[in-house]
Amino acid sequence: MSAAGRVCPTRYRYGAEAIADAPERAAQTLYVIGGLYGNLPALDAIEAMARAEPGPVELCFNGDFNWFNVDDAGFRAINQRVLQHSVIVGNVEAELGTDSNDAGCGCAYPDAVDDGIVERSNRIHAALKRTATRHPDLLARLQESALVARWRVGRLRIGVVHGDADSLAGWRFDPDRLDDPAEREWQAAAFARAEVDVFASTHTCLPAMRCFDHHGEKLIANNGAAGMPNFAGTRFGILTRIGLQASPHAALYGHALQDVHVDALAIRYDPAAWEAGFLRNWPAGSPAWQSYFERITHGPDYTRQQAFAGSSLLTVS
Repeated sequence: MSAAGRVCPTRYRYGAEAIADAPERAAQTLYVIGGLYGNLPALDAIEAMARAEPGPVELCFNGDFNWFNVDDAGFRAINQRVLQHSVIVGNVEAELGTDSNDAGCGCAYPDAVDDGIVERSNRIHAALKRTATRHPDLLARLQESALVARWRVGRLRIGVVHGDADSLAGWRFDPDRLDDPAEREWQAAAFARAEVDVFASTHTCLPAMRCFDHHGEKLIANNGAAGMPNFAGTRFGILTRIGLQASPHAALYGHALQDVHVDALAIRYDPAAWEAGFLRNWPAGSPAWQSYFERITHGPDYTRQQAFAGSSLLTVS
């Protein structure tokens, strides 16, 4: 079995201490947007949501804003607009500027993920990488982007990552790992090392929000995917909103922590426009169509109840 697509490069491993050392930015309202995947209609919807807020909104894109946008116009449009805001790279962006293809897409897929999915992801990324080489100005800006970000909303300290507290492609904020009691000790140490109250992540492509009692109330919010459906029978993406004031947009689920609202918001993009744009780049039978078209049109086998386990605190055993 090839390591490409499953390996986690050593350059991805920053450690939670890097979050504690990152420069802190303040916001009244913060949108954390992971896994846009080149979906321009979703970006249009996000910008409209921000304009509808009663006060200023900071947008932080935490990686994998590229993926399906292998056309030159789509690549330029996504990156030019996203790079106007706060950005950290995901594995997709981190691998665009590398000379080697040893890491493939850089997803560091766990063993449970089918080899066919991994192989197709590597082929998708190879096509995107060829596109990126034709846009050296944007590629240079992506290569300058950080791996982690630190924010403060009110008294709430927030670590924004792509994968997990220690690695850009880490899977420890995947829903299954979040619910594993064996992870509690590592989670408590990660919050302490990062010196944050909230981790906002993406990468694993399925959303989850969990509250913990780790020497005080803590929270992990994984938005899943901004540019694809996250629940069965739905056609919208999700972002994580963290704000001093309640959201003007109805929340899918959320939790209040230190008088700050942390909510999952639906990104209600135009699904027909997105499907048409996707098919122009990835027609029936292509690698992305095989891996993602069913999800794009019908959503994954996952529910809102699985994403949010309520506000009861999970404690260290």
